[in-house]
Amino acid sequence: MPIIFTSDKVDKIKSHLLKNKIFTFDQLMSMLKCSVRSGRNILKEWQTFSSYNKNGRYYTLPSVPCFNENGLWRHKDAFFSQNRNLKNTIIFIVTRSISGLSGAQIGDILELPPRSFLHHFRKIPGLQREKHNGVYIYFSEKKDIYERQLQIRLNAINSSLDPISDIDAVLLLVSFIRHNNISIKRFMALPEVKEKKFSPDAIKNFFDKHDLQKKTTQDIEL
Repeated sequence: MPIIFTSDKVDKIKSHLLKNKIFTFDQLMSMLKCSVRSGRNILKEWQTFSSYNKNGRYYTLPSVPCFNENGLWRHKDAFFSQNRNLKNTIIFIVTRSISGLSGAQIGDILELPPRSFLHHFRKIPGLQREKHNGVYIYFSEKKDIYERQLQIRLNAINSSLDPISDIDAVLLLVSFIRHNNISIKRFMALPEVKEKKFSPDAIKNFFDKHDLQKKTTQDIEL
């Protein structure tokens, strides 16, 4: 038979939990004095949030957190998300970002080292990642949001690029023709190009400006 708690006992327990803000399952069980199954059912009934760090060890009642614009809240060293789990949380913060986020940026927002979680989220529905200037950037999978994020990122990159001088432009064009219209990736590896220390995005911008990309047949990964 399921254990029936009086309203007075429930109110007393909740009052204690609200005062402490966060609690563990063991702490809850010591107050309820019930089976593990009943304790789990109560957590579900109360719609508690579990921490997305500390292996989900901590819980809080839904009226406690004051979530920020990223849907996050912390108390001491326990972190909570209004999106419940880490996967949904990452999708949420990437989708609402202006120009996508790098792994380091996601880690900064979550206050977690990227290495501790990102390897689980390389390929998940809702996100896509691309390498820009040697760094993987996570974008929304939704077409309209992705296109907006990508355009803003590219505009920001292009506006920060030092323009390639006319002399260097001639050098690049001659090298491109001399090497039989090779891909950007192989082009970047040419000694005369490496010597100039152009960024991958500067070279790609140059290729796009002169419609050189249309003449290559190999896929590019920058």
